[in-house]
Amino acid sequence: MDRDSRAVTVFGAYGHTGRFVVAQLRDRGFVPVLSGRDADKLKALAASGAGPDARPASVDDPASLDRALAGAAAVINCAGPFATTAAPVIEAALRAGIPYLDVAAEIEANVDTFTHFTDHARAAGAVIVPAMAFYGGLGDLLTTAAMGDWTAADEVHIAYGLSGWHPTAGTREAGAVSRRRRGGRRVRHTNGRLEYHHDDPPTLEWPFPHPMGPRTVVGEFTMADVVTVPSHLAIPEVRNYMTIEAARDLSSPDTPVPAATDRHGRSAQTFLVDVVVRRGDSERRAVARGRDIYAVTAPLVVEAADRILTGRTRTIGVASAGRIFDAPDFLRALSPHISLELRP
Repeated sequence: MDRDSRAVTVFGAYGHTGRFVVAQLRDRGFVPVLSGRDADKLKALAASGAGPDARPASVDDPASLDRALAGAAAVINCAGPFATTAAPVIEAALRAGIPYLDVAAEIEANVDTFTHFTDHARAAGAVIVPAMAFYGGLGDLLTTAAMGDWTAADEVHIAYGLSGWHPTAGTREAGAVSRRRRGGRRVRHTNGRLEYHHDDPPTLEWPFPHPMGPRTVVGEFTMADVVTVPSHLAIPEVRNYMTIEAARDLSSPDTPVPAATDRHGRSAQTFLVDVVVRRGDSERRAVARGRDIYAVTAPLVVEAADRILTGRTRTIGVASAGRIFDAPDFLRALSPHISLELRP
């Protein structure tokens, strides 16, 4: 089958984030190839005008994945838990000889991708970009941009100022998988490595910039940044923080799923990501503001796909966003979706 340079397979196309990705691909002039396990949901999505081509596939059926990727220029995996889906879809992408991107927020799944596919992908000259999403991708881009000409730093603090967090069913399922893999332990990145422990997370006040201002946050609220950032930056301490309201929303079983409040399907949730990089007595900062963490993942991953397919990359193999792309330029390209402030 001939390859269509504008065709991009979206695995998990009918999921909450997948639908945003499909819409963003169409807006950018790509042709989404709709894929996933549920044939009925794919058929309904295709009937809505999301894409002309629906190809059911399952991660336990390699031939079906090969059919789903046939003729496509790239694949974007939006189907979690990524502990289950990432490896089979990556292997299918390698067989097809096309780039792979995913939106995985699962720490362990992203570690697995770097651990198991780095050598194979580099030998094949392939491009694999995990965690190309709000968690993992955006924090890595902001940290890389804030670093500027620094080649190393002592620590980076990535604070998430979310107005609230109504998690999707996929977020809850992925979180449950991660907790089982950790045996209920928490994880942090310190002294240049991941450490697992049972102590309770601290709470403290984080000085978010105006207009949010100081807010109570849960410390060591560790996200995928602890995989992406140290994969290419010499920063031994990578610390995450989350506004306490959002952390409570996530932990409560009664919090509803996101509700659309505009014609694009976005929720009313707003976010501010505050990144502070420190080296000795010097400090650099990058701030991003926007709306709906799930919706904003779509322009992040589609911009990444576009740059890969047009050769605007810095490396091959398994690479995080900050490693493979020009971080400041990438962030500026997101200006319709994210407001950016760099404070060198």
